[in-house]
Amino acid sequence: MDEATRTSGPEVDGQQDQRSPEEIRADIEETRRELGDTVEELAAKTDVKAKAHEKADEIKRSAADKRVPIIAGVAIAVVAIILIRR
Repeated sequence: MDEATRTSGPEVDGQQDQRSPEEIRADIEETRRELGDTVEELAAKTDVKAKAHEKADEIKRSAADKRVPIIAGVAIAVVAIILIRR
């Protein structure tokens, strides 16, 4: 590599890269953060055990939400039967 290539950077889309070393470092850090976020998202998607726990919790919440109206309905039915038998 000659001195001109080392100081001016590679050619990108037919133009010389004229970024400063600080700009390049900032771009590298941003790319690392994005890559880290992507890896975390992929890990979360492939964590079958965690997904199973989330689904179980969702089903439990759904069942708990439905329990109150069912109990109220049964109570009303029992009261209605008692009143009809009198």
